[in-house]
Amino acid sequence: MKQRETLGSRLGFILLSAGCAIGVGNVWRFPYITGQYGGGIFVLIYVIFLLLLGVPVLTMEYAMGRASHRSILPAYRMLEPKETRWHVMGYLAMAGNYVLLMYYSVISGWILYYTVLMARGVFAGLDTEAIAAIFDGMMASPGIMTVSLLIIVLGTAVVCGMGLQKGVEKVTKVMMIALLVLMVLLGIRSCLLDGASEGIAFYLMPSTEHMQKAGLWNCMYAALNQSFFTLSIGMGGMEIFGSYIDRRKRLLGEALTVTFLDTFVAITAGFIIFPACFAYGIAPDAGPKLIFLTLPRVFSSLAGGRFWGTLFFLFLSFAAFSTMIGVFENLQAFAIDLRGTARKKAAAVNGVIIAACSLPCALGFNLWSSFQPLRPGNTVMDLEDFFVSNICLPVGSFVITLFCSWKYGWGFEHFLAEANEGKGIRVARILRPYFQYILPCIVGFLVVYGIVTYF
Repeated sequence: MKQRETLGSRLGFILLSAGCAIGVGNVWRFPYITGQYGGGIFVLIYVIFLLLLGVPVLTMEYAMGRASHRSILPAYRMLEPKETRWHVMGYLAMAGNYVLLMYYSVISGWILYYTVLMARGVFAGLDTEAIAAIFDGMMASPGIMTVSLLIIVLGTAVVCGMGLQKGVEKVTKVMMIALLVLMVLLGIRSCLLDGASEGIAFYLMPSTEHMQKAGLWNCMYAALNQSFFTLSIGMGGMEIFGSYIDRRKRLLGEALTVTFLDTFVAITAGFIIFPACFAYGIAPDAGPKLIFLTLPRVFSSLAGGRFWGTLFFLFLSFAAFSTMIGVFENLQAFAIDLRGTARKKAAAVNGVIIAACSLPCALGFNLWSSFQPLRPGNTVMDLEDFFVSNICLPVGSFVITLFCSWKYGWGFEHFLAEANEGKGIRVARILRPYFQYILPCIVGFLVVYGIVTYF
């Protein structure tokens, strides 16, 4: 059997894991959901759920990957007791990864297109209405949407085809370090705008008024769902990176480090968005368009704004691109582990599949806009996001919690031994009842509540 590829360093593992988690979920989705669900109170609930739910499930995924040295489907097969069918979940996880890339490539294409517009100085001197018109024009153009996503998919396939260390790890390291530095600078600059203090207060100060407006249960569910979406847990997106690392470090500490980086970027994105919203009179609950309406207006007002705006959207593209690479690497592992496909061939085949299957999402905003699945006003992207966010991620996490804690699956003792091998923070045995009963119940509630309330 051919020796499995490994990552070159612990830093590579952390940045690659964080790169998979950090992206649209942090810089695009987190700020507008925070605005919709009441600001500071949502952030507080979100952080609590990350620690109580996100970190344990992430640790479990890492443990499954490191114990098996396989992607999610063959990992289930290798670790499950004989005559059991836990591996069926692996097929849903594989489907989830493909569907995620089908709409993630489209969103990444939006960001890439905005990078080009910012570099050309298109936004200079424009007001909010003119900027909104540019966004609407992009969405209405099948050509722009298609070309943008194809560039993203091609770049992703090329990087993943180059190899784990020479391509995936090397490229992700550079992008993530650059992104972290630039976001800090932009966050500081946004907080210095006139009127930014109101945005900071909205963002950080828990408000019962905002909570009541959004609804406590809706706020809690949104925070719970975002904690799973942002870490990409439940579909093997993190499990695969666990399969590439050694046993020198305990896995709880690694999960906490990756979660910290992920949360740091999400919180910093809020410091860029919300002060700017209040400084320029933009509603903080404007929805997914928030980042495409707010930031161009901010940069157009700054000295050297064209330069800084170009860099921001470039590195925002890096954030989205790093997630594309991370999830695409999971698809690579499926082909390599299950069929023994060569890496470059797997990259080419998966690239063609993702490019072709992303077209319905792109066309769903224009040529196919009459197709409104699930409920009126929906697009193809809404359908795909529902499948990933409301089914694959929570159901996958629910199954993983049972698999790693119950004797009918891999079992808590096996999980504990794998997670605690090495140096670092230990998973305490006293937490066994929490892992076996409380955690699955909470995640199971997320599955049922999310589907019921959606309709």
